[in-house]
Amino acid sequence: MLVRTARLFPFIISHHLHPSRTHSAGQGFRWSAAAASRGVRVMETEVPTSNPPAASAESSADGTGQSATISTGDQEKMPSVGLLPGETVVKEGKAAILFPSANEVFYNPVQEFNRDLTCAVITEFARELLAQRGVKVVLPSEQERVVVSLSEETNEAEAQTEEKNGSEEPAVTAAAGERCERGLRVLEGLAASGLRSVRFALEVPGLQSVTANDFSAKAAALIARNAQYNGVSHLLHASCRDASMLMYDMRAKKDRYDVIDLDPYGSPASFLDAAVQSVSEGGLLCITCTDMAVMAGNSGETCYSKYGSVSIKAKYCHEMALRIILHSLDQRAGVYQRYIQPLLSVSVDFYIRVFVRVFTGQATVKNSASKQALVYNCVGCGAFHLQRMGRRTSNGKHMKYSAATGPPVGPECEHCGQRHQLGGPIWAESIHDLEFVQKVLSAVLGNPCRFGTSKRIEGVLSMVTEELEDVPLYYTVDNLSSTMHCNTPSLLQFRYTHTHTHTHTHTHTVCIN
Repeated sequence: MLVRTARLFPFIISHHLHPSRTHSAGQGFRWSAAAASRGVRVMETEVPTSNPPAASAESSADGTGQSATISTGDQEKMPSVGLLPGETVVKEGKAAILFPSANEVFYNPVQEFNRDLTCAVITEFARELLAQRGVKVVLPSEQERVVVSLSEETNEAEAQTEEKNGSEEPAVTAAAGERCERGLRVLEGLAASGLRSVRFALEVPGLQSVTANDFSAKAAALIARNAQYNGVSHLLHASCRDASMLMYDMRAKKDRYDVIDLDPYGSPASFLDAAVQSVSEGGLLCITCTDMAVMAGNSGETCYSKYGSVSIKAKYCHEMALRIILHSLDQRAGVYQRYIQPLLSVSVDFYIRVFVRVFTGQATVKNSASKQALVYNCVGCGAFHLQRMGRRTSNGKHMKYSAATGPPVGPECEHCGQRHQLGGPIWAESIHDLEFVQKVLSAVLGNPCRFGTSKRIEGVLSMVTEELEDVPLYYTVDNLSSTMHCNTPSLLQFRYTHTHTHTHTHTHTVCIN
């Protein structure tokens, strides 16, 4: 039996709830993006600022679908932007963000981990993608990665390759805070204060532009001020539109974004269809879900209406939530002959976060049915079985597709005689790209001072690298011991025993006992 258990993290995290924010003109601004999900019309409005006369701001859609940016002439590093009465400054990473007042703004420090992890992931994604475009990503304080070979033949071959590459085209470097013509185009659909987008502009190298969008005119004005305050107006554009309509307008191949980040208050379901269409070929989607009550089994019917999957209450409910959102993304991408490749999926605090790449390919989309599965969960002992939705078999160079056979269980559980619950369908393939995760982990370890939550990122990613790729869901030692009516062994003892009996076990990042 494949068993996954949990390792205690040495971190104490405060649980903060997301506040709400409305977009009516008479109400104050609060830091979240709930209002964006209610809008159905395109909102074009000027973004007022209190900057010196040399700076101007407009929020009208141009030919590329982006809003006009605020220009500061010589692109000073820190333009002179005075604080308005009652404004406060919150610093995180390299960003310093202006907020209207302490009473109207809610700053959630727990989400710093989310933003740090996103910066780390996008940096490695940019390093990998821009290398194909002849651009080298450079980070300050990052240790140079040197590979030493003892073979003379290998050294000569590498020297010839480098000489050849050097004669073809000079190396182009991209640093954080600088605009890169061959760089990535990033969209934050629900930007609120613009904190995340400002951090992208300041900390992620290899960016061509960052569009920070919000449906609220007050939020868009605040984003414009924060861009000038941090000296990133040459990279960061403030936009005031409905997020879905903005993405739908950018569906043309030449207009698509390389990275789309969606971090709504609640469910991202209403934005997923537009997101999978407006991200470029091989582009990155960063999606956050905070409606964990729905996705963790408290309301299976609501989960089905939003994500096309029924959630159930079980010990593995948080991993199942990750697999539900991946199933929903793959299903919506498949409508447009596209498919997803998960890079990293984590359950943290009160939310889940997934990073996936989106590709186009009619032949690969045919594999989608065999990547999804129904879950049969015993209400008595907690034993579970997966039933794939489709079946594919290799026939030489051709792939044969057929309907799956089942069910994998009888009317009653073979262990305890209880009935089964039916959940899903869920994503039944790997939820991580371990090679990519290792790159992110190595980068964080090589530059530990870059993020305030580096230690926690190291802990989470280290545990991700220990997970079994081909085993969906998990059991816990305490639940197994309760079912067997025996004392709970220590985690070390349990893993040692199963290692010597050739049974694979490991800890899981979403299960914290």
